[in-house]
Amino acid sequence: MKPTLMMDIECYRDYFLVKFMSADTQGAVDYELFDWHPLDIASIRVLLTNHRIVTFNGNKYDIPMLSYALAGATNEQLKQASDAIIQRNLQSWQFSDYVGVPILELDHIDLFEVAPGIGSLKMYGGKMHSRKLQDLPFDPSATIGWAERIALREYCGNDLQTTLDLWNTFPAQIHLREVMSEEYSVDLRSKSDAQIAEAVMKSLLPFKVDRPYVAPGTTFHYRPPEWLTFVDLEVLELLARSPFTVTDTGSVEMTKELEKTIIRIGRSAYKMGIGGLHSMESGTVHMADDNHTLTDHDVASYYPSLILVTGIYPQQIGEQFKHIYRSWYDRRLAAKHAGDKKTANSLKTLLNGTFGKLGSKWSIFYAPSEMIQVTITGQLALLMLIEMLELAGISVVSANTDGIVLKTPRNLEFLRHQVIRWWESVTGFVTEQTDYHLVASRDVNSYVAVKTDGEVKTKGAYAPPEPGPSGWPNPTGQVAADAVVAYLTDGVPVEDTVRQCQDIKQFVHIRQVKGGGTWQGEYLGKAVRWYYSTGDTAPILYATNGNKVARTDGCRPMMELVDMIPEDIDYDWYIAEARGMLADLGVGI
Repeated sequence: MKPTLMMDIECYRDYFLVKFMSADTQGAVDYELFDWHPLDIASIRVLLTNHRIVTFNGNKYDIPMLSYALAGATNEQLKQASDAIIQRNLQSWQFSDYVGVPILELDHIDLFEVAPGIGSLKMYGGKMHSRKLQDLPFDPSATIGWAERIALREYCGNDLQTTLDLWNTFPAQIHLREVMSEEYSVDLRSKSDAQIAEAVMKSLLPFKVDRPYVAPGTTFHYRPPEWLTFVDLEVLELLARSPFTVTDTGSVEMTKELEKTIIRIGRSAYKMGIGGLHSMESGTVHMADDNHTLTDHDVASYYPSLILVTGIYPQQIGEQFKHIYRSWYDRRLAAKHAGDKKTANSLKTLLNGTFGKLGSKWSIFYAPSEMIQVTITGQLALLMLIEMLELAGISVVSANTDGIVLKTPRNLEFLRHQVIRWWESVTGFVTEQTDYHLVASRDVNSYVAVKTDGEVKTKGAYAPPEPGPSGWPNPTGQVAADAVVAYLTDGVPVEDTVRQCQDIKQFVHIRQVKGGGTWQGEYLGKAVRWYYSTGDTAPILYATNGNKVARTDGCRPMMELVDMIPEDIDYDWYIAEARGMLADLGVGI
């Protein structure tokens, strides 16, 4: 395999910089174009031939710009082209027509889609705790002289270090994409999971599929499967009179009546939504005891299973969609059973990625009515199970998208088992059970659950800010959440966890500030990082209007991480935060 180079470009009207950094040695080299200093095109071409190039958003910006630069464009021409990409949102094929130069074909990986969620490189740097967060030091319209060139080389080098951090954060995802690219003979290395599924489907179909057009304002109704039954819920009647509507953006919205409807079963309440079902508990604590068990029941591969159970398929693809999707599903089950994680993970990517594109008007999978069939059937199937359990005397204490948490009288465990097996036989789904000792919920999306074996499961405000299928949260003083978990699991006083922590990364907060933030008159950038201090503090302000950025009272910026805990760190702030988070769970100390 070729050695790997990170690459980034800076462009001004009188200065152009292409910088490379080795992924192995972190050594860097600069190639510049300015008055009386030509770009070393020959040397750049040698590097490109002998290395794998890694960028962030390179398919959209860096590779088109490099293509134009290597064709001999001047500084002025490059600046005009750069402005066209940024201001007019030119795509690479449009750029090629605009400048009359073909886009280079390189051994290239763009990390923009590989990283979960949507964010700038600086924000990803904050999420990864990269050493330094830095905005572009000079206005894009500035004139660049000798001193500015030095600063831009350093700035570009910091961006490359952040790109390298991102590269090193996702080795498994990158390797999976390389393996799948080889298997399907399609370059999938720069694609998101959903884009991978679409590209692979295209490669397997014997005909070309065009993206369908569904006119904004189109309405349709949900079609319940025959097996869906309720004893006394009126939700099916509500759905029968509640059409779904395609919006101008291609998404789907439900009627206000359905959106506001609260479904009450037993002592719990539930709401339906385009994204899934959720219960409405808040500040509740449940524990297993001598009289009750506490169990979580998740539906295995819920959305892929729903696609198969409902029999949906995008009309523009036809029945072949079901055959291909079923083959992916069956092959994944066989791979999991055989312990072949590599194959199982690649097929999971295809299965989940396909569902993610049913609601995108830019995808060959786009099928808004079929997406609703999947998501609403999933919610109603869970409500059907919830109703049967409650009628059997088993309390459902939480429900969310693909699973439920039950508090079962020990003498009714056999009945719980029978109800769930009946539901599985009727629907075709399979559930997986986890036994809990404790579940403390701020709400359905933020909780701490302690399993009977001592393992802890957290979500939302109480979970580490790690990348996942639903995105990548910003760090928000994780030490406070850690203190909550330590208190709930081992009874450790929150002040002990906070004061004994020696990792500054657990104290910092990261936030994106539109238009940039300032602190005591100093411009920080659009991605700001801070900790709470007992010393010289002031809130961070929006550079555009002077308003205060939320939750920055008492803060001190830390745009460059230090290795030691600052002497002025305000431990009391984090202790109070942890106590407040416990109170949100309904736990008093």
